[in-house]
Amino acid sequence: MDSLDLIRAFREVAFQGNFSRAATRLGISKATASKYVAELEARFGVRLLNRSTRSVSLTDAGELLLERSAPMLEMVELTQAELAERANEPRGRLRIAAPHAMASGELPTLLAEFMGFYPEVIVSLSLANSVDLAEDGIDVELRFGPIENDNLIVRKLLQVPMVVCASPIYWKKHGKPTHPTQLPQHDALTLIREGAHPVWRFEDKGKPIDVRVKSRMEATEGAPLVEVARHGFGLIYVPALAVQPQIDHGELVPVLQKYARQDMWVSAAYLQRRHNSAALRALLDYLQDRAKRRGRFAGQPLPPHQPQAGAAPVAGG
Repeated sequence: MDSLDLIRAFREVAFQGNFSRAATRLGISKATASKYVAELEARFGVRLLNRSTRSVSLTDAGELLLERSAPMLEMVELTQAELAERANEPRGRLRIAAPHAMASGELPTLLAEFMGFYPEVIVSLSLANSVDLAEDGIDVELRFGPIENDNLIVRKLLQVPMVVCASPIYWKKHGKPTHPTQLPQHDALTLIREGAHPVWRFEDKGKPIDVRVKSRMEATEGAPLVEVARHGFGLIYVPALAVQPQIDHGELVPVLQKYARQDMWVSAAYLQRRHNSAALRALLDYLQDRAKRRGRFAGQPLPPHQPQAGAAPVAGG
């Protein structure tokens, strides 16, 4: 039996001064009420009640427990009520992780709109290219690319095309490739995590093509590589959403688009299906809704979102 239930039974007996009346109030038998108090006394190793055939009275230890247990039970009941609210209404702190590249895309705007619909939710955003959800206390991580981890629940949100691109100056000097197998002749700008001999994957009529490229520069993150490519010193292979503004302004020119791999997604990864907070469920549904409406996570106007029943946008203060 849970200690809190035993303490509740003890307190009811103390207030009623009688096992029978306390049992009636608790909806249990007199014998069960007596058993609960006896078990509590056994756990503490001290007598809590003086018993007679007609009534009971508190011992000194019983008076101490009655006094000290009141704020404890009040705190427990208040916590239970708040936890129930978090299970049913989006509120409380929501810890989100996302790669650095998403910080300059549409993600901040999406989170701002989400916060407007759910003003009781506090968002804590960690920008990192790799996290341990359990160890780092993350509720949900937004990831790009395939996720191979059986311990995670993965909800695919948005398919994102990949793009090979370089500046007009680079293409003028080196020529544009017409097939991925020509890429080893070019200067590639790669991520350090791709290794000393980076391999870029493409598809040709549904079949994968792995091409080893020659890295002219590598970096831990993509943003510096985009800038170097913009200045004409190599080509990059990145999600289109990461370079859409540069493509739109003609600073980078894409090639080989029909060969780009098709298995790259923005996904939400979390640890379990059951007992997730209402805030997490609301965020997952919100992001899924935005993806279905074809709102991208970078540089494209977003259509209206239909929030959970009862949620209405609130301007930030």
